Amino acid sequence: QVQLVESGGGLVQAGGSLRLSCAASGSIGNIFLMGWHRQAPGKQRESVATLATTGDTDYADSVKGRFTISRDNAKNTVYLQMNSLKPEDTALYYCRVLRHKRGAPPDIYWGQGTQVTVSS
Repeated sequence: QVQLVESGGGLVQAGGSLRLSCAASGSIGNIFLMGWHRQAPGKQRESVATLATTGDTDYADSVKGRFTISRDNAKNTVYLQMNSLKPEDTALYYCRVLRHKRGAPPDIYWGQGTQVTVSS
């Protein structure tokens, strides 16, 4: 099992910044992808940013140029730096990791979510 603990959410004015953190613990070997998703009220959960162990990143078009995903391997923590925040970024943000599983689809683990609210 992998445990994910998120932090860093909060209330910020439009144009402001926040940094989300997601610390992984437990059986973290073979994790190959870490990332952030978000879900706004009444909307489907969507991928915001992902970071593979290869270093490859991927961002939703809506956050490109504003959000940056990074990882501290020593701390087993993935970060999401969010700049130039907009009211439409308001959502519950979830950390997600994928872990290789021999002969089977990868294991998927989710954090509990951290609320980000951007006021106009």
